[in-house]
Amino acid sequence: MNKELLEALDILEKEKGISRETLFEAIENSLLTACKNHYGKADNMKVEIDRETCDFFVYAEKEVVPTAEDVEDKVTQISLEDAREISPDAEAGSVIRTEIKSREFGRIATQNAKNVILQKIREEERSAIFNQYYEKERDVVTGIVQRYLGRNISINLGKADAILNESEQVRGENFRPTEHIKVYILEVKNTPKGPRILVSRTHPELVKRLFEAEVAEIQDGTVEIKGIAREAGSRTKISVYSSNPNVDPVGACVGLNGQRVNSIVDELHGEKIDIIPWDENPGNLIQNALAPAKIVAVFADPDEKTAKVVVPDYQLSLAIGKEGQNARLAARLTGYKIDIKSETQAKDAPGFRYEDYVSEYDEDYDEDEEEAYDEGYEDSGYADEDSGYAEESGEDGAYADENYESGSDQEEVYEE
Repeated sequence: MNKELLEALDILEKEKGISRETLFEAIENSLLTACKNHYGKADNMKVEIDRETCDFFVYAEKEVVPTAEDVEDKVTQISLEDAREISPDAEAGSVIRTEIKSREFGRIATQNAKNVILQKIREEERSAIFNQYYEKERDVVTGIVQRYLGRNISINLGKADAILNESEQVRGENFRPTEHIKVYILEVKNTPKGPRILVSRTHPELVKRLFEAEVAEIQDGTVEIKGIAREAGSRTKISVYSSNPNVDPVGACVGLNGQRVNSIVDELHGEKIDIIPWDENPGNLIQNALAPAKIVAVFADPDEKTAKVVVPDYQLSLAIGKEGQNARLAARLTGYKIDIKSETQAKDAPGFRYEDYVSEYDEDYDEDEEEAYDEGYEDSGYADEDSGYAEESGEDGAYADENYESGSDQEEVYEE
């Protein structure tokens, strides 16, 4: 039994994650390479390795010819006299195996064989690492900050390093070397130098995966995350739904005394998180998404994916949020283009008539009303097409002033 080789294979299998069968194949190929370098050919050479004892046998299959004068190639032929010394039953025209002593190989052949084994080990190691992290693509892993590469950051994930590009970093976040952080794996590419892993701290799925890991009800499917809208480093809105009427989805995500959500907020370095209940009724969903602002009425058009929202005069700034953030995130979360007005503004604005304030979509809503709605939308001063909200041009409209703190409503949202 070749104990040294057996121990070496065990170590490589455990440390590098390379299967023993792959290593046996590498050794066999290396010995065949050595034979070719030593004899000039290896077509008739064979290598057999006992998988249990690691004993190996290298031999050449040679054709038996009647006399030594008939031997044209010593590598592939053997005389009958020499063949009977190996096997007394040998006959002319038969094929016998002749053992090859690998210790007789020259230094160059031995070095080449070694290089073949090392190359195979490196290839299999890169392949194993790639497969390991490719399976974790679109998932969250914990890494250790190594160093800054210009404006990018090198993150050690264990067996491989990842790159946190500047575009995937949250503005204002600063990391120290050796600091542990959670990152979302965006993409894993296989390159000749090994896997190239790109990670993110700004992706909305990062927050989703953190909730999935923290909340047991999400893991077992009782609570489902229906949607998420995020402005990395500032605020995230997430809608949740429970298939079990006895389970409060918001409470499950918040946890006792806010323990669950606070652990996620800490991981995101203080980013505010609003958790709202999902509702299949778009009007109710929009109302929930605009929390903590109180809503007087919501008129949603499911076909056009637009919604008109009326809020009390004193709630307009809160509904829009600091720099429009609350309305912008609500629009992204619901997929509706939201037009918000105060009660005073709505009374005078075309398309914001009180008869439109219904809980369900009015079947009598005709083309004239739609034109009135479009005209009122254009006159309102709302201009941001991407976010679904806009800035009021009048004195009474608009966003909150500098005294409004975007995180002050957190407790109210949780209570909702």
